[in-house]
Amino acid sequence: MTNSDVLRRIRYILDYSDKKMTEIFSLAGLEVSLEQISKWLKKEDEAGYENCTDADLAKFLNGFIIEKRGKKDGPEPKAEKTLTNNIIFNKLKIAFNLKAEDVIDILRLADFAMSKHELSAFFRRPEHSNYRQCKDQILRNFLSGLQLKYRKNT
Repeated sequence: MTNSDVLRRIRYILDYSDKKMTEIFSLAGLEVSLEQISKWLKKEDEAGYENCTDADLAKFLNGFIIEKRGKKDGPEPKAEKTLTNNIIFNKLKIAFNLKAEDVIDILRLADFAMSKHELSAFFRRPEHSNYRQCKDQILRNFLSGLQLKYRKNT
């Protein structure tokens, strides 16, 4: 999945306008124009398409966490320069305030079964012996489950 795919899916799930998307970016300290949002949200084969960079998507996800959960006391978390599916998955889990059981239920909505033990491997440090890389299929199923849970009229 590209970063723009993730951005597009989150926007669709929550039915956010382009203006709302710029507001979320600004919560994390990144001012983005409506024109730039439009380029990121286009499909890959459309004229004017630009893929959202890892750093920009990380800023969006940090802003999304602030939007959904409120600003934390202390210094603002630094946006990652390089994103993995594991980081994206974890940030979405935090933003939606989901526990392991909630994530498993959401994956089940997308007809994808996973145990709590398998799930916890995605949220470990990469150097941990039980760490597991999150593949596109799992992230895609999680986003599909979120859509089924949160998107009205799907």
